[in-house]
Amino acid sequence: MVGVFLADGFEELEAVSVITVLRRAGIEVLLISVSSKIQVTGARGIQMTADQLISEIKFSSFDMIVLPGGMPGASNLSKTPALMEGIKAFSKGGKWVAAICAAPAEVLGKAGLLAGHKATGYPGSEKNLVGAEVVNDKVVISEKFVTSKGPGTALDFAFALVTILRGEAVTKQVKEKMLV
Repeated sequence: MVGVFLADGFEELEAVSVITVLRRAGIEVLLISVSSKIQVTGARGIQMTADQLISEIKFSSFDMIVLPGGMPGASNLSKTPALMEGIKAFSKGGKWVAAICAAPAEVLGKAGLLAGHKATGYPGSEKNLVGAEVVNDKVVISEKFVTSKGPGTALDFAFALVTILRGEAVTKQVKEKMLV
């Protein structure tokens, strides 16, 4: 199961693209609000209803966690102690952590989790990819971290996640059905 963590100010295109593509691949996705309310408002004012609050979940139930970017969404994610503790434990446990746009820098980079890894993120955020080798690719996979640049790379990011979780054949099938 994949947990997609949403904070007010998240980038809608990044969240919805990942959710849609993963579900098309038959992957169970749970939307988690990092606040005390189930309704989460994106950076462009689009409201989404999460499945659960962060206070109701166990990180151990996920195979992968996904952190959409957007501002102030990524910053709001990084200001959530329960999420930051969960991400640190999750990554130490060798499970997949995926972040796109501002989230690689704001959440993972500032926490020092990308030190020694290759990573990418939204242009201009590189200084906050603390200790990472910055790569100018749409999607970067480094051990159990997956990072991506932003809204325009959201489908590439989502397909990379499907390949990791379900394999290249499933990714190909989903792409064909989506006319990609």
